[in-house]
Amino acid sequence: MNILLLGSGGREHALAWKLAQSSHCSALYIAPGNAGTTQCGTNVDLSPLDFEGIGKFCGREDIGMVVVGPEEPLVKGIVDFFQADAGLRQIPVIGPSASGARLEGSKAFSKKFMERHAIPTAVYREFDSDNFAEGIAYLQQHPLPVVLKADGLAAGKGVIICQSTIEAIAEFELMIQGSKFGEASSKVVVEEFLSGIELSIFVLSDGKHFLTLPEAKDYKRVGEGDKGPNTGGMGAVSPVPFADATFMDKVTQRIIIPTVKGLEEENIDYRGFIFIGVIKVGEDPFVIEYNCRLGDPETEVVMPRMKNDLVELFLAVAGQRLDGITIEPDERTCCTVVAVSGGYPGSYEKGLPISGLDQDTGADSLIFHAGTRGESNGILTSGGRVLCVSSFAETVYEAVDKSRDILEKIYYEGIYYRRDIGYEFL
Repeated sequence: MNILLLGSGGREHALAWKLAQSSHCSALYIAPGNAGTTQCGTNVDLSPLDFEGIGKFCGREDIGMVVVGPEEPLVKGIVDFFQADAGLRQIPVIGPSASGARLEGSKAFSKKFMERHAIPTAVYREFDSDNFAEGIAYLQQHPLPVVLKADGLAAGKGVIICQSTIEAIAEFELMIQGSKFGEASSKVVVEEFLSGIELSIFVLSDGKHFLTLPEAKDYKRVGEGDKGPNTGGMGAVSPVPFADATFMDKVTQRIIIPTVKGLEEENIDYRGFIFIGVIKVGEDPFVIEYNCRLGDPETEVVMPRMKNDLVELFLAVAGQRLDGITIEPDERTCCTVVAVSGGYPGSYEKGLPISGLDQDTGADSLIFHAGTRGESNGILTSGGRVLCVSSFAETVYEAVDKSRDILEKIYYEGIYYRRDIGYEFL
């Protein structure tokens, strides 16, 4: 089977690496991919949002499956586009319809969904320009800290935790009246702050049945000790030491089952990944957010830990046969450490040459590319998060140590990475 994977980040390199191992994969194409994905298949100069171009490419190259990495094509309806075309609808697209992708595309929709299905989450209200004054009054009496979330997609940067009422009102005005996040913040969800420790839960659903993949914990702050501005993610660990069987049973019974059943009850045909951002408050799990795809950089530890054939899983998703499959995880710990451009998540240079990528990493480590591009003079940086190194070991400490050793031999001007990923478990 010929497979087309959409996306260009570290998540897509990890997915490409896993898809290429399948006995069902004859040829793998990645649109647009990065310098690393060329090791797994053929990069195609197509935007994941060019639905017409993707459809024509599928017909031309006899594509038998499309795997969608990022959220934007899903929110904008690529699954619906394929379903509406008689020549394309027989090609399974791994990902939810636009209706299902609202779990990520609209914070207000997802909060109402959780309310309808009694899924534990923070208390909230939503506001826009029509009830702006009411929102100001609500913030003036809200306990601190308080969380403001842009309703729509904001590239992972639409969540602000405010420590004072003055800050909350200023950010609220900037988001709604100043269009701080564009159309995404025309509506704002105001949420109570939950104090606890977070983890990422990944569910693969076929619309009726589900499988829970290995969980992970990511590290979003740019600075060591979880300080500094939020980023797309500076590293991840899997498994998560505090996510024991008792806690995960609570997650399954209180969150995963009601989510999958709720989607089915609302006639939302959801065939793809559900990323559930969970926070452990005391001994209980609460949902922070839903995403309609895998996380990045969590994919770079989840995919290496999965022993299953990924294409077989996706074929079962398409045929609603997930109930006959069991996930087989590698029991070792996997940690990934992300190397970013100097200045990230602020302004940074692109086009810087990278050295050290050809080193022997050994059997227990992998280099996944994120913001890279290949040129005649070598591999250059092309994004804020440039690459990450994932390593296996028996403990978090040993796995992080392996990844750091490899990163010390990689160089580009301004390279930076956190040396304390998994610090609370070291």
